[in-house]
Amino acid sequence: MGGPTHRILMVSDFFYPNFGGVENHIYYLSQCLLKLGHRVVVLTHAYGNRCGVRYMTGGLKVYYIPWRPFLMQNTLPTIYGTLPILRTILIREKISLVHGHQAFSTLCHEALMHACTMGYKVVFTDHSLYGFADVGSVHMNKVLQFTLADVNQAICVSHTSKENTVLRSGLPPQKVFVIPNAVDTAMFKPATSRLSYDKIIIVVVSRLVYRKGADLLVEVIPEVCRLCPNVHFIIGGEGPKRVRLEEMREKHSLQDRVEMLGAVPHAQVRTVLISGHIFLNSSLTEAFCIAILEAASCGLLTVSTRVGGVPEVLPDDMVVLAEPVPSNMVRAIKKAIHMLPQIDPREMHLRMKELYSWHDVARRTEVVYDRALKCSDENLLERLSRYLTCGAWAGKLFCLVMIIDFLLWHLLKLWQPAEDIEEVPDIKHSPFIKTKVMFGDSIKD
Repeated sequence: MGGPTHRILMVSDFFYPNFGGVENHIYYLSQCLLKLGHRVVVLTHAYGNRCGVRYMTGGLKVYYIPWRPFLMQNTLPTIYGTLPILRTILIREKISLVHGHQAFSTLCHEALMHACTMGYKVVFTDHSLYGFADVGSVHMNKVLQFTLADVNQAICVSHTSKENTVLRSGLPPQKVFVIPNAVDTAMFKPATSRLSYDKIIIVVVSRLVYRKGADLLVEVIPEVCRLCPNVHFIIGGEGPKRVRLEEMREKHSLQDRVEMLGAVPHAQVRTVLISGHIFLNSSLTEAFCIAILEAASCGLLTVSTRVGGVPEVLPDDMVVLAEPVPSNMVRAIKKAIHMLPQIDPREMHLRMKELYSWHDVARRTEVVYDRALKCSDENLLERLSRYLTCGAWAGKLFCLVMIIDFLLWHLLKLWQPAEDIEEVPDIKHSPFIKTKVMFGDSIKD
C-alpha cells in the first residue's frame, strides 16, 4: 500500500445478519481494506437481540446501535438523535473518514450530515437506481441532494448508476467515481461434474418483489414450460409476490416443474446455483446485480432483463439480454438453451476470477479515500452557501437544519469534552489466529 493508512467508519442500515447486495459489499470491502492495513469499523442498527459491539472475521468491529428498524430495515429518521452516539464512536475509534452506503438508508444520511458538521471527510456509495416521476423518488432525490451537497467524493457501482446519481443530486460528475461490485470466486465455484442436458434447470434467486420482476416471472414461466417440455425452474427467495407465483403454479399445474425453495441463506446460494444450467434475472431496475456475478462464477449462463447497469456486468458471450417484456424474455431463454452446449463452466469461473476481485475494488476505493482526505476544510458559511442552491424553500430549510446541527455539536462539546471520551486501543489481529465469525444469535467458527 502506497499511501498512509486510513481509519474508516462504514455506515448503513443494511448489514449482517441481514443479507443482500449492500450487506455483502460492505463486508467484503471492509475485509479487503483491513488486509491493506487500514482500520475499519462498521456502524449499523440493532437486529433483534444483536445490540452493542461485535467482532467479525479479521477483527472487523461492528457497532449495532440501539435503534430499531421500522420499514424495510430502515431506522426511523431522528435527524439529530444519532449525533451524540456517532460523535462518541468517531472519537473513540479515532476515525479519519466516514463512508456511507445506500441512498435509502436513514442512518447513512444522518451520519454523513453529522460527520460533515464535525469536520470529518465523507464518501458516499450509491447502490441503487431511482426514478424522477413518482412521489417517493422525488422525496428521496431531494434528501439525496441535501446529503451529497457536502460529501467530498461519491462512488457508484456502474456508469448508468453514476448518470442517475448525478442527475438526481446535482453532484459534479468529477466528484463521482465508478467502482463496480465484485464476487468471492473462492465461495462460488462450479459443480465438480457437468449436468446432463436432458433436463434443463433454470434457477431464480431473488427477493420476490415488484422491483425484482416477480410479476414478469408469472408471465414468462408458463410460456417457457409450454414451449420447452424438458425445462424445470427452481425459485429461491421470499417476498410479497410469492403468492402470485404459487397461484401461477397451481393454475397451470406446474407443481412438478416449478420448485419453490423459499428464503435461501447466503451460505447455501451456491448449492442452489450449481443445481441449474441457466440463471434468470428479471429485475425491472438494477444498478449492478451481484447475483449475476455469483451465478456466472458458478458457471451458469445468465438470461437477464436489459435494465440499468446490467449490460455492463458481463461480456456478451456470458449473458443473454432482453427487454423486460414476457415475449422477449421467452425468446432469450430459448436462445440461451441453444447456447448451453458451448458453455464451459470452468472456463467461465476462471474468467470471472480475472474480471472481478474485491481486492481490486478495495484498491480503487483507497484512491477515492486519498482524494477525499486531500479536500480542503470549509467553514459553516461556505457550506451554507451550497445548501442555499438546493431550492428556493428546500435550500433555506436545509440551512436551518445544518445551523441547528452545528449548535447541538458545540453544546455536546461543552457537555462531554472529547478529552473525557476514552479512545479505543489498537489491537493487531494476526491472520494466523482463528477469529470468530458471528451470524444469527450464536458465534460460530
